[in-house]
Amino acid sequence: MGTPDFAAGILTQILNAQYEVAGVVTVADKPAGRGQKLHESEVKLLAQEKGLPILQPTNLKDETFLQELKNLNANLFVIVAFRMLPKPVWQMPELGTFNLHASLLPQYRGAAPINWAIINGETETGVSTFFIDDKIDTGEIILQDKTPISENENAGSLHDRLMEMGGQTVIKTLELIASQQVQTVQQPENADLKTAYKLNKDNCKINWQQNAKTIHNQIRGLSPYPAAWCFIKDQEQEWNVKIYESEVITENHNLSSGTIITDKNTLKVAVNDGFINIKNIQFPGKKRMPTKDLLNGVQFSENALAY
Repeated sequence: MGTPDFAAGILTQILNAQYEVAGVVTVADKPAGRGQKLHESEVKLLAQEKGLPILQPTNLKDETFLQELKNLNANLFVIVAFRMLPKPVWQMPELGTFNLHASLLPQYRGAAPINWAIINGETETGVSTFFIDDKIDTGEIILQDKTPISENENAGSLHDRLMEMGGQTVIKTLELIASQQVQTVQQPENADLKTAYKLNKDNCKINWQQNAKTIHNQIRGLSPYPAAWCFIKDQEQEWNVKIYESEVITENHNLSSGTIITDKNTLKVAVNDGFINIKNIQFPGKKRMPTKDLLNGVQFSENALAY
């Protein structure tokens, strides 16, 4: 059971390991984009390619869906980036239902663990498999694998590495369950748990009053998707821009935070402990591009401001 490309990557590894996949459960097709064309999930597209039975329920408690699910005769459910399951679903298979989560639980329970680990400046993360219970990401842990996060790594790179690692962890989990050698560990309830909140427009907006490292971490933690954003104002014009890559410049200055300094190749924004050098940016109606390419066609005045 899963939806995005992360889940499709795990399904690929399960199939490559020669496990029998009885069927796939994924989100219903939804209209998307300007043409409102029906969008099919990455997991559905892969399942179609592999000739697997596909269920796309809108209501996970629906009796018809529950019967269809039962008819697949699966003895184990594997969940990756799906949604909260009702008890009649996760209790159905005889060997249980386990989830792969892209964090070292109990840290970063929730919708966007890869992004928040980088946004919060973590130097290590990983993946966890656990048996599902009636709360979100709280079940007993089966396996965990760790990996370092490099100083300038972005969410896209970490996503791909954790997808590869997660597939290997899922295969090891399947082997343990098949050989009846699973030994689970209860999640510790730490006082300082960090949450992987769902990303939205508000928590993706850059606050230029923060320090350079905090802003840099936010930019790389949201790159390439959904992308950190802010407004840039110059004279009478204002743009809503997305920023994909940045660099911290530690330097003393007496400029107000948000002040923009440009030359032919660079666009720097002043913050309280230096500058953020913006290296990759997207203006409305334009493609994402290196900042020096943007500066070939756009000139900023001395009064330009990011906010």
